[in-house]
Order: sequence, then structure tokens, then C-alpha cells
Amino acid sequence: MKFTVVVDNNVPPGAKAAFRGEHGLAVLIETGANKILFDTGQSDLVIYNLGLLGVHPRDLDAIVVSHGHYDHTGGLPAVLAMAGKRIPVFSHPDIFTPRFAVAEKNCKYVGVPFAREHLVRLGADFRAIEEPMELVPNLWISGPVPRATAYEEGDARLVVPTEPCDAEGCCEANGFQKDPLTDDMAIYIRCSKGLIVLGGCAHSGIINMVNHGLKVTGSIKVHGLLGGTHLGPTLEPQQNATMAALEWFNPDFIASNHCTGFAVMSRLAQVFGKKFIPAFCGTQIEC
Repeated sequence: MKFTVVVDNNVPPGAKAAFRGEHGLAVLIETGANKILFDTGQSDLVIYNLGLLGVHPRDLDAIVVSHGHYDHTGGLPAVLAMAGKRIPVFSHPDIFTPRFAVAEKNCKYVGVPFAREHLVRLGADFRAIEEPMELVPNLWISGPVPRATAYEEGDARLVVPTEPCDAEGCCEANGFQKDPLTDDMAIYIRCSKGLIVLGGCAHSGIINMVNHGLKVTGSIKVHGLLGGTHLGPTLEPQQNATMAALEWFNPDFIASNHCTGFAVMSRLAQVFGKKFIPAFCGTQIEC
């Protein structure tokens, strides 16, 4: 099984192909028999970067959406339109919840930037995931991740309106509560070396994701982590507790990117040394 980072915020110096970056995430999973796209970045850039890998959207067998933010779903229309066929899109039913990021006096819509009906017309065959599901042998969609740790509190800037409102009028309504992000999901892979956790932003907490993955897959060893951790925007106590837990799990690799942030990535590199991989555009990992 092979994982390739198709879209990330960054392109590494000396990349083997002319990848382009944007704030977002997309990862191609190749199982041998199937090609699965995990998230789509925030624009049609995903099409360009897939092309550099020799992959056309029509080659995709499924799309998995980690959660309902624009930087993980914005490429959906382009992928669906170019595929020219109906594609199963596995997601939690709550991905279309209106979502916002609020900081001081700034308010920004950060939810899925397209209506569900529009995506269906383009070919999305939405499949609701509300519990763990083995999509192909040894690869699971996590379903909602139980929030078990006390310290993984998430990003307080991410909110949802307390009353129904449209995307344009919500900021003026000024009634918000913290977004529980109940739709946040991961992909779990069980390979000979243990569990691999692929997360979009890990809003539910990377340690919660790992613990859930061990239970779902029956694994006893964490082989590696790939994707965003969203530790960058969190408070230092959460970062410290998460680092300690990751050291206890002692994975063989941590390939982080996107919302992890350079400061936390630098810290991960100091703690884990050669086990740390900056998973920028074009990074490939095999299991």
C-alpha cells in the first residue's frame, strides 16, 4: 500500500516534480487494486498535482472526506467533474454544517464551500459513515472518533452558529459556540509493522485517533502517523501532553504536515529525530 501527499501547504526544495502547494490537504492511497483520494485540498490544484503522478480523476475508486472544512473539500467539484462518472464519497453526515473561524473581530466562513446538491449533480455518491467501516481489506474509515483524553481540547477559534443562518449572514448574527467537529474522521491501515493513522486535521485529537485506531483494527503497535495534527493552533498544555503520549506510543515514523505548523514540526523533529518526516507535496510512504 502506498500513500502520496498530493496537496499540502508546502512543496519541498528539490521536489522530483513541479508540484504546487496551497493551504490544504489531499493524500492518494494506492492499495494495488484501488485508488482512494483522502480529501481534495481547497481548489482544483489537486487535479494538476494528480496529473504529475500520472493519475486522472477517472482512475479514482473512492473519495474519503476527513471533515467539513474548505481546505479539505474545495477540490471536490473539479475532481468530480473531470472524473465524468459517479464516485462514492465517504463522509460523516455533518460535513455540511455551517462553520466559521472567529478571532477578535474577524469572522470567516470555513465550511464546505459548495452545496451537497451541486456535488451530487457532478457525480458525488455520498455514503454516510457513522461508525468504523472496513473500506478495503486492512483499511478502515474511522467513523466518529471518541473524545477520551482530557487535554485534547481543540481549537477554540473554530465555531458554529447557535441559531440557523446562511453563510453570508452568520457573522453578523454574532451567536457562536465551539464547533465539536463530530464529523472528524481518520483512515486506519493495518500492515505487518502495525497501525498507520492518516488524519486530515485530527480535530478530535491525534491521541484519541490513535487509541481508536488500535481498537478498531486490533493492532498492538503504532507504525506511523501521517497528515495534519492541528497542534499548531492549540495551547501549550495540549501540545506538551500530546508530545508525551506520542513518545509513549513510540511510532516508527511521524509524517506531519498542513495544520501542524512549523513550530510544532520543529519540535517533533527534535523529539523523534530521523523518525520525523515533513510530509510536504510529493512525499510517499509505503506499507
